[in-house]
Amino acid sequence: MIGTPIKMEKELIALIREKGPLTGSQIKNDLDEDSFILWQTCRRSKKLAIKRVGTRYLRLDKRVDGFARLSPSILREFLTYSVIGLAAEPGPVSRKVREIASHIKKVSKDKLDLGYSIISGVRKQIGSAWKDSYQVCFVIAGDIVYNMAHDVPRPEHSTGRLVNGSDIDLIVVLEDKLSEDFRKRLDDSIYQEKYRILTSPSMKEEVDYIVKRLSRVKEQVQFRTFKDMVACKILQEGMLLYGSELLFANIKSLLHEHGVTARLDKLEKQARFFRKNAEKHLLDASPEEVKNESLYLFYTSEETEEFE
Repeated sequence: MIGTPIKMEKELIALIREKGPLTGSQIKNDLDEDSFILWQTCRRSKKLAIKRVGTRYLRLDKRVDGFARLSPSILREFLTYSVIGLAAEPGPVSRKVREIASHIKKVSKDKLDLGYSIISGVRKQIGSAWKDSYQVCFVIAGDIVYNMAHDVPRPEHSTGRLVNGSDIDLIVVLEDKLSEDFRKRLDDSIYQEKYRILTSPSMKEEVDYIVKRLSRVKEQVQFRTFKDMVACKILQEGMLLYGSELLFANIKSLLHEHGVTARLDKLEKQARFFRKNAEKHLLDASPEEVKNESLYLFYTSEETEEFE
């Protein structure tokens, strides 16, 4: 532990003078201190500047009143998507921001390409049983579609294996008339690809996916439960990776016609208000208060509702 806020600020300034602007995680690696204390010190200091990289977007969290918050969380944003430098020297900070933004864009592109290769592998496995006339679409969502994917190692939630950062979220929708046998073969093939990619030493990527029929989407756009809200939010942000453009357009139309798009826009505005108030509260909070009562404001729970 570094000690008093004034001493900590001096340590941070000395570190940045020595090494140049750093991300929150780079600072944490050099200074043995709690992430919240580091964030609070950087935000309070007039001698330090924090510049954010990338985009904030809606995430749904049961722990939050109204369910709406922003992603990345305050913690993830500080560690991965923020550059801390000297307020008196904005040039080096801007250069570091461009460097980080370029890396994040590359990671997002690499994960997008991997998602496409998964589908190619699945199509080969199924072979002639997957007819060209079948209406199937693969939708990719999450960090990748916002060009916000990261490669910070983290444990995969079901096995504990270390994976390379952001997962690959795939939603597979198929027309109702396709057989149950085909749906099961599709699901099994994706699972095999998921396992291969997770266990490959050269990849170690996590794939979260779900296979569902269009009739299930029609149920979910009724927006009745929290799980339905999450499913709709993922489809709303998602982009077509492979498959039927007609089916994908139908899904987007369902979201619009049932008022889901407008409701999600409202939730995002609510989330931005929540973030502003959360940051204001945390800036004045004591570490003890945050650990006991307000820790959920600092980081988000995993958005796994749709894939369970």
